[in-house]
Amino acid sequence: MTHPRAMIGLLALLALPALETAASATELLPDPAFAKSALAGDWWATPNIKVDYKAGALCGVVEGGTKEPWDALVGFNGLGLTRGEAYRLSISASGNPEGPMRALVQKASEPWTPEGEISRRLSSDKQVLSEDFVAGENQKAAQLVFQLGGSPAAWRFCLHSASLLAGPAAAAEAGGVPAIRVNQTAYFPDGPKRATLVHKADAPLDWTLVSSTGERVAAGQTRPHGLDPSSGLKVQSIDFSDFAQAGDGYRLLVGGETSPPFSISSDAYAPLRTDALSYFYKVRSGIEIREDLAGEGYGRPAGHLGVSPNRGDTSVGCLDARTARKIYSEAWSCGYRLDVAGGWYDAGDFGKYVVNGGIATAQLLGVYERALNFSRRASPALTDSLLSIPEAGNGVPDILDEARWELDFLMSMTVPEGEPLAGMAHHKVHGASWPSGPLMPHRDDKARVLHRPSTAATLNLAAAAAQGARLFAPIDAAYADRLLAAAVRAYRAAEANPALFAPYSDGSHGGGDYQDDNVSDEFYWAASELFLTTGDEAWLKRAKASPHWSGPVFHPDGFSWRSVAGLARIHLAAVPSRLPERDLTAVRASVRDAADAYLKVQAQEAFGFMYRPDAGFGWGSNQSLIQNMIVVATAYDITGDRRYLQAVRESMDYILGRNALGNSYVTGYGTTYSKNQFSYMFSASTDPSYPPVPKGALAGGPNSGLADDYAIRKLEGCAPQACYVDDSRSFSTNEIAINWNAPLAWIASFLADAR
Repeated sequence: MTHPRAMIGLLALLALPALETAASATELLPDPAFAKSALAGDWWATPNIKVDYKAGALCGVVEGGTKEPWDALVGFNGLGLTRGEAYRLSISASGNPEGPMRALVQKASEPWTPEGEISRRLSSDKQVLSEDFVAGENQKAAQLVFQLGGSPAAWRFCLHSASLLAGPAAAAEAGGVPAIRVNQTAYFPDGPKRATLVHKADAPLDWTLVSSTGERVAAGQTRPHGLDPSSGLKVQSIDFSDFAQAGDGYRLLVGGETSPPFSISSDAYAPLRTDALSYFYKVRSGIEIREDLAGEGYGRPAGHLGVSPNRGDTSVGCLDARTARKIYSEAWSCGYRLDVAGGWYDAGDFGKYVVNGGIATAQLLGVYERALNFSRRASPALTDSLLSIPEAGNGVPDILDEARWELDFLMSMTVPEGEPLAGMAHHKVHGASWPSGPLMPHRDDKARVLHRPSTAATLNLAAAAAQGARLFAPIDAAYADRLLAAAVRAYRAAEANPALFAPYSDGSHGGGDYQDDNVSDEFYWAASELFLTTGDEAWLKRAKASPHWSGPVFHPDGFSWRSVAGLARIHLAAVPSRLPERDLTAVRASVRDAADAYLKVQAQEAFGFMYRPDAGFGWGSNQSLIQNMIVVATAYDITGDRRYLQAVRESMDYILGRNALGNSYVTGYGTTYSKNQFSYMFSASTDPSYPPVPKGALAGGPNSGLADDYAIRKLEGCAPQACYVDDSRSFSTNEIAINWNAPLAWIASFLADAR
């Protein structure tokens, strides 16, 4: 958000008439090429920019020492925008030495709403940049603003051209999306192979499947479905399941429509398993990320270890009492400091949250545990050679090494003995205020603070540590003992403080809330994990005392960090334990019943996925769908019924391109895939000097509750499946997160191994 600053007028002539560049486009800026001998129009700059102008470039020296991007501005006022109209902002700019720039077409008063944005770190070479956008509201006097602050040293900025073209109204639907939606990665030879055709016809249509050489290999007729509620599209289905020949480059043809290419292969999910798991090394905090391991462009210094300007996580104190009163309605603080270096960055920002870390760790451990119990111990997920991480080759399976990085962090968040709330886990650690991106973690200069402990965070620690203890026991007994002790201590602390909740706040304190005021599911989960690890009847008694023991735990929108009872239930069903046979039978029956309910949903969906929440698609809908798939996959593991395996295979089609937008939500997989997710450090889409979003990262996906300004303006009135935009400004539909990539890794590993 741009903040107002004192402005001074530059040399100006009367604004020249707008230039008509083409019949369908109107230039809104006078003299886009700066060809006149004097500056044209209402240009201005803040006092900390010494401006000079000569024909060919508007330049200025930006003073050093500014902290925020909006501390130094150059701008142009008086731009008229029309709601629904398409615009193209184009600029040519340079900097010497390099410096940060954000160019925004925005509202000229609070809340400074941006309509179009270009972010780049400029160099001495001219960069030609453009951005297309559709105005979200009518504005008589918008402004073009160049934010140039945030550099410690002075630098020279030059704008060589600036153009804002107004074109015809934007089309209601994005162009270029193939009418035939397919899994753009691969179908299994012995699995279901279906596609969805977007078409207005009511009658069946002829389809043809062709090979990479154009040879016709199968044919049939579509099945009309009519209007699909979740996509808002009229659709038909194509079923070519009978064709089983493995190969690459297949395409479906219907009339003049052609699908993206796809493969038929049994091996496509092994690379996805590796890529999804490799995401976690790239988001580690507190350790240098080696380029020879992470890949070209992903190497970086350790984040948050206190090397200037970074304040670090090695000695972090608690939130000050004044700020705590605003959040908790009490002046909570503490007198100690903790070393909480390590762990994973939670999502696109640099916060580390125990409740998100807990479920992400559990599901990463679940990749290993599922392979241990259901792959005849033949899965690559069990090996010490699966991932490129520093610990590879140490005799410990790579997945356990990666999980340990977060387990150690979770334990470090514990309140020390002798302090109030000893044994409880701090809910989160992050900056005292939000930094501005793009940004690498080692350059984050915000002070880090611990937030008040919570019962939910403490039980997440207990559950994840208990699960880790049973998996590390045959490999590192001393570490397993430490994990189990931490789990027991955390559970007892939570029992002593059963209602210490993380509240909602106004979102202005440098991190997300992760609010949760119902922790009955966390108690059930933690007690279940402790029983599975120890076999102790006392933990089983606690689990059975929970309303979730026999109550419903599987819901249309899946389980998540806030609702973990479903995760506990599938572990009770699938992990070998001392659970009495009668109880095991009931637990497994509940998993089968849930899986059957998801299959009924899938049978009614024209796009073949098992997700239909009552209130539209939720935040992170892609991971919610995958959690439902994990329930069905568990039903396959415990029954061997291939209906469940085939259902999971087909539901994965949605994630990989068979959806309303024809988009694969996994970066690097498919023809058209998400690649502009919100992330401070994986931000090549806004600044090419930063690395791109890693291959194998899962985008959050459609979110009916649009919660960012960009998505609200662009997607208002969207059908549930269409409430998504692959743009880094839409954090509510297009963020990445550890608790989304962990279930992606789980389901990819299942699909790679299950036969």
